Amino acid sequence: MSGFVEKPEPLQVPGLVHLHTGKVRDLYRDEAGDLVMVASDRMSAFDWVLPTEIPDKGRVLTQLSLWWFERLEDLVPHHVISTDLPAGAPADWAGRTLVCRPLRMVPVECVARGYLAGSGLAEYEQTRTVCGLALPEGLVDGSELPAPIFTPATKAAVGDHDENVSYEEVARQVGAETAARLRRTTLDVYARARDVARDRGIVLADTKFEFGFDADERLVIADEVLTPDSSRFWPADSWEPGRAQPSYDKQYVRDWLTSPASGWDRASEQPPPPLPQEIVDATRTRYLEAYEHLTGTAWE
Repeated sequence: MSGFVEKPEPLQVPGLVHLHTGKVRDLYRDEAGDLVMVASDRMSAFDWVLPTEIPDKGRVLTQLSLWWFERLEDLVPHHVISTDLPAGAPADWAGRTLVCRPLRMVPVECVARGYLAGSGLAEYEQTRTVCGLALPEGLVDGSELPAPIFTPATKAAVGDHDENVSYEEVARQVGAETAARLRRTTLDVYARARDVARDRGIVLADTKFEFGFDADERLVIADEVLTPDSSRFWPADSWEPGRAQPSYDKQYVRDWLTSPASGWDRASEQPPPPLPQEIVDATRTRYLEAYEHLTGTAWE
């Protein structure tokens, strides 16, 4: 059992039709047929949407995505049309709302890994592979891979877990040509972002992207991109293979939830507890640090 601990009621805004409430984002359609995507401050972990929000998180995700979209558009177009608030939208939507062109979404999470961590590490320790790709002996937690790899996953609904799949399975689902484009574009974008992050003192260990096709059948990058929710960011000056790395992402929340302090049994069917204020504050600080280190701009 998983999903929302407390599922929010969608806000009704004149001229907008509510389409979906996701783990973090609420999706609407406007009268022109474009999509309005609003990033909330909700936090998800272990396939649960937690009952405690992280202040400013949605704005950080939105503003950081916009920053990256500008730096990637020579590699792949993005889906953003405007950041203007729809008429009648609440003031709280400012800074967290994107008006986007509708896309025919590819049903695959496109994951790029440059370092060994997370589910990739768990598979490697068992089989010396990640998503069926053979890797050399001797790698440890946090090791840099010989070259970045494309490790796709299924896109799960709220409460379900993304599952790693082979490249061959992606080709079976979407066709060989589309699979090849997804792999090439994912690795190109990762390489660009890895180098940008490295110049700013951050290791981009891995990240996931979502893509779709627009009306002209162009491959377009969508949703969020290269945020602490979709990426593992590590401080470069403390990177040390062979141990878990300090991070700017939600790992801090995961660590607390699995610690004795939370009193939560992940294997149980009980929802996770609210986050204490010190965990909320520390997590917010990490998200802001990621934004400020990457963009070179103080959060306002």
